[in-house]
Amino acid sequence: MSVLVDSSVWIGYFRDAETDDPLDSLIDENLVVINDLILAELIPALQLRRHRKLISLLRLLPKHPITIDWDELTEMQILCLRHGINGVGIPDLAIAQHAIQHDLDLYSHDKHFALLARRIPLSLY
Repeated sequence: MSVLVDSSVWIGYFRDAETDDPLDSLIDENLVVINDLILAELIPALQLRRHRKLISLLRLLPKHPITIDWDELTEMQILCLRHGINGVGIPDLAIAQHAIQHDLDLYSHDKHFALLARRIPLSLY
């Protein structure tokens, strides 16, 4: 099992480094993976705060290439709208699609993913 860790988890983890977070265990067990979209969400703020070592460590994580199937992503958006799941952005849909394509569990604090998992085969950690 590999776990794709969403930016919402990383941001909380960086903010509260003293708390006991399941991410610690995932890191220790070498189960964490990342993609370029999540890195693109995280790195700009880290760069502005000059957290170069942290950026380097994030870039060392196993990375799965992200390939977007735009037709499938559009169908996911239509499915969401049909079921009253509003406000799910394209980046979140791309992350969900990526997790499904690579058979990854997704670890996120974003409530959109829990709603999506009710309608699509998204496995949440």
